[in-house]
Amino acid sequence: MRQRSLIAITAALAAGALTLTACGSRDGGKGSDSSGGGTTVTIGVDAPLTGDLSAIGLGIKNSVDLAVKQANKQKLVDGVTFTSTALDDQAQPSAGQQNATKFVSTKDILGVVGPLNSSVAESMQKVFDDAKLVEVSPANTNPALTQGTDWQKSKARTYKSYFRTSTTDAIQGPFAAQYVYNTAKKTKAFVIDDKKTYGAGLAATFSDEFKKLGGKIAGTEHINPDAKDYSAVATKVKNSGADIVYYGGEYPQAGPLAKQIKAAGSKIPLVGGDAVYDPTYIKLAGAGSEGDLTTSVGAPLDTLPSAKEFLANYKAGGYSEAYGAYGGYAYDSAMAIIQAVKKVVDDNKGKLPSDARAKVTEAMQNVSFDGVTGKVSFDEFGDTTNKQLTVYAVKKGVWTTVTSGTYNGG
Repeated sequence: MRQRSLIAITAALAAGALTLTACGSRDGGKGSDSSGGGTTVTIGVDAPLTGDLSAIGLGIKNSVDLAVKQANKQKLVDGVTFTSTALDDQAQPSAGQQNATKFVSTKDILGVVGPLNSSVAESMQKVFDDAKLVEVSPANTNPALTQGTDWQKSKARTYKSYFRTSTTDAIQGPFAAQYVYNTAKKTKAFVIDDKKTYGAGLAATFSDEFKKLGGKIAGTEHINPDAKDYSAVATKVKNSGADIVYYGGEYPQAGPLAKQIKAAGSKIPLVGGDAVYDPTYIKLAGAGSEGDLTTSVGAPLDTLPSAKEFLANYKAGGYSEAYGAYGGYAYDSAMAIIQAVKKVVDDNKGKLPSDARAKVTEAMQNVSFDGVTGKVSFDEFGDTTNKQLTVYAVKKGVWTTVTSGTYNGG
């Protein structure tokens, strides 16, 4: 994708909140004193707000905005008014790193929700960790972000300021493999990925589990996510004799890839991960997408009693974009930051301490509450304790729930 200069901050202010200004910042990330005698705390949001993945990114931004408004309405933290401010990373690691630096330099920011892409998260983690600024992603699924690059052999947490409310590909890939092999009864998979951190990692965990179950990998291929013509790959899929295609990557490429595979004569389902679970995939893949599958984190929000209030409030909020695949997780990520701020304020006699960022990061480890997506809490690596996933299939042009559950394996 094309590179742009750093996008200007777009404020999504909660009702009654005061505009954040540079003169209101404090060393150590203490928050700013408002003219009314209270304190303003800002939550940053990093997501792709323009470009191919903006439909998901804007849902994340809106959901954080809603969380901030609800926190203020309910006066969750006495004396504190929350605001949110969003930056566009365009799904580019370089832009994400610039955004992280911007967030760190804005001392009123005591936590950041995001990013969407695991590759972007890699570029941001050290910047946040050095500043002791907590980061909670609603969407990153690559295991290495929390458990280290050698996570399959020896798990080691690298950044104590990084947390996530979505489960990882160490769970999602095998979960998909078990469904494909045991339930869909597919035994020969052609595996494709986009060479990115998320896509390659997801494809690898799927392949490992699929082979353990007795399945055969009929072929593998990598695609350039900036390409438009996948005809060569489509021909390889057709000649491989595969009865299913597994794609590690995102919906802007998955849709055209699936369409071209079927146009080449392979009338077999494409299976993807959570980054494929978007209505845009169906539009891009066309009528041939009927029967295609994805896995996605958690359970469908419209099936969860815990999400009813969120869904009603989001609708009432008048947002022009859908909350998307990660809206509930973004809301819970923001609420986790708010809960951590509350703990720090309560422990400091109703005020934020001078080292608020460090204290909020420390408090996040023990945050635990009933959220939109279920129980929100974190293990020793900063990963969510909620391991639920769902399989969806395209039926009559829409994603339809097939089954929900957890990965049954090691």
